[in-house]
Amino acid sequence: MEFGTWVIYLFACAALCFTPGPNSLLALSHGASYGFKRTIFTSAGGALGFAAVIAVCLAGLGALLAASATAFLVIKLVGAAYLIWLGIQSLRRPAFVLGADVAAKGLRRRSHFAQGFLAAATNPKGILFFVAFLPQFYDPARPAFLQFLILAATFASIEFFLELALAALAHRLRPWLAKASVGKWFKRVTGASFIGIGAGLATASGR
Repeated sequence: MEFGTWVIYLFACAALCFTPGPNSLLALSHGASYGFKRTIFTSAGGALGFAAVIAVCLAGLGALLAASATAFLVIKLVGAAYLIWLGIQSLRRPAFVLGADVAAKGLRRRSHFAQGFLAAATNPKGILFFVAFLPQFYDPARPAFLQFLILAATFASIEFFLELALAALAHRLRPWLAKASVGKWFKRVTGASFIGIGAGLATASGR
């Protein structure tokens, strides 16, 4: 990949990452509920999940998913169910508590990592987007593995630091969110958003 092509890819990735989605919403929710340090694992999981999606697409499985209605339906329903589950968990989460180690009573680090990974890896819309997006920057005449490293590392890095920024913002707002009415509405909005995204994904007819 030439440097000029990589710069274009960099800006395209930034535009895509700044589009709101399940992982950015998850980073906000975890940053507010569990603190910035714990959300680092959520962001790392999301970045690795997107890297895995890129690997799948470059390996040709993304094209298979695009061609197979059954495979697409299965992945779509699994991803939708997972997002709805995240929404229910958000609604059931205890109220914000300042001055206490809320994270110690919540999810373990590996669970944060797994949630971030699955939110990225189970979204078939993301896979199909990369199927159309990556070939614009992939040069079959150059080493495939090196190009994968460049493509995956670029996107994953932008996504990782964006999610960290969202988590830091949510963490700074915790004193405000700790107010009973505000915290309650924050949980409702994030929970309903996950459920809404999941329901929309499950009922979408197109690919």
